[in-house]
Amino acid sequence: MSLYKSLFKQTAIYGLATVLPRILSFLLVRLYTDVMPKEEYGEVSIIFSYLVFFNVVLSYGMETAFFRFYNSESQKTNVVSTATISLLVSTISFLVLGLLFQEQIALWSNKNVDYIFYTILILALDALVIIPFSKLRAESRPIKYAIIKIGNVAINLSLNIFFLIFLPKWATNGSILEAIYFEDFQIGYIFISNVIASLFTLLVLLPDYFHLKWRFDVVLWKKMLRYGFPILIAGIAFAINEHFDKILLEWLQVPLADIGAYSACYKIGMFMVLFRTAFTLGIEPFFFSHAKEENAAQTYAAITKYFVIFGSLMALGVIVFADVLKVILVPREEYWNAMNIVPLIVIANFFLGIYTNLSVWYKLIDKTKIGAYISIVGAIVTLVFNIILIPKIGFVGSAIATILAYGTMMFISYQMGQKKYPIPYEKKKIATYLVLSIILSFVSFYVDILRETYVFGIVAIVFFTYFVYRNEKLLFAKMLLSISLFSLFQAAL
Repeated sequence: MSLYKSLFKQTAIYGLATVLPRILSFLLVRLYTDVMPKEEYGEVSIIFSYLVFFNVVLSYGMETAFFRFYNSESQKTNVVSTATISLLVSTISFLVLGLLFQEQIALWSNKNVDYIFYTILILALDALVIIPFSKLRAESRPIKYAIIKIGNVAINLSLNIFFLIFLPKWATNGSILEAIYFEDFQIGYIFISNVIASLFTLLVLLPDYFHLKWRFDVVLWKKMLRYGFPILIAGIAFAINEHFDKILLEWLQVPLADIGAYSACYKIGMFMVLFRTAFTLGIEPFFFSHAKEENAAQTYAAITKYFVIFGSLMALGVIVFADVLKVILVPREEYWNAMNIVPLIVIANFFLGIYTNLSVWYKLIDKTKIGAYISIVGAIVTLVFNIILIPKIGFVGSAIATILAYGTMMFISYQMGQKKYPIPYEKKKIATYLVLSIILSFVSFYVDILRETYVFGIVAIVFFTYFVYRNEKLLFAKMLLSISLFSLFQAAL
């Protein structure tokens, strides 16, 4: 029973900290697509893709290395100070060099120099809070972690609303707000909002720097770099898989308007990311805490099956009601020409979630290099198929490349994991749930007459739920009982 209670508790705590900000971020999609044409939204999407890529580079695996050595080293203050000083020096160096060469970067990337300036500031500010955030998780302070994360997004959202909606109306002749209003500066305001939100986060976490024991352990630092390097490579590969598609679309001369439509509809498929992220953040500490248990392998197998069951239902629901979601998130019809990618992106992110669950084995045996190798293979698949397919079928080719990349990573991790750390997965059941949900999803979406009425989609959801229930009666009974007991326990406290 403790298995289920721990699972729900971890998922709820860390899921809130990540999922709620992402939900708030969805509101930005609606805002941006309401006030900007597709071309400008495409430009924003491309720059944010670069942001994600360089965020990975600037952290250079130090976050994961911090967790690893914080739990294994007796002198935890040494780990905190060494990791913090390392990132502080590298971030300041990046900031200075970036500001010195911002015009050259703007020329190379064909982007407005102002946008480059703001991007550099955001990257630096976000890098400076990596270790303070990691320290909160390591010290089991999820409430503070969640509040700061949510606060960051809330400030960002509020400022975006102010700059993009209210400022143009209020900045009339004679108004004090007239001094900060510039016409056709929507993209600039988006980045200014991000800068202020990131600065707020840094200010809240700044006391960590004041309380820091300024000791730099060179030996420990080298160990952390060696451990973190494969994580860096894996992170770069992941960034290529997750975000490089927008950059490649631009490089392969897809019109900005199409990139904007693709990016907007891509967000609809991100509902699966919410589920995957919450589950992963909650489950990862759970995996490690149960690593030495006698029945650890059976536990991992059960958790993977839970993910596939609920992920299949989530994927089916999102795809069936994709046309409802588009009206809520992306109401302007000019963006809807990219809706055909939604099922592909949903399933691709589902595959990524399964891969994450399957990949626990190399983390448990301390072979992070293997994760890097698998991610590199995925990145190669992404790049190759994007280059092949985009010139032929446009942005749909990019979505297909994504699903092929994550599917390949999932398959490789399973095959290697069963050799290195055998886990008794219920392969037949998992495969059945996965394939059935994909077939039902694709039929309900891509067959026009079925998509228009929703009847088939609703029947498909009901049928799939009943099918799973028939096969997993005992599982559902245990979960419902554990949730009830956990709720009673919380109420008693």
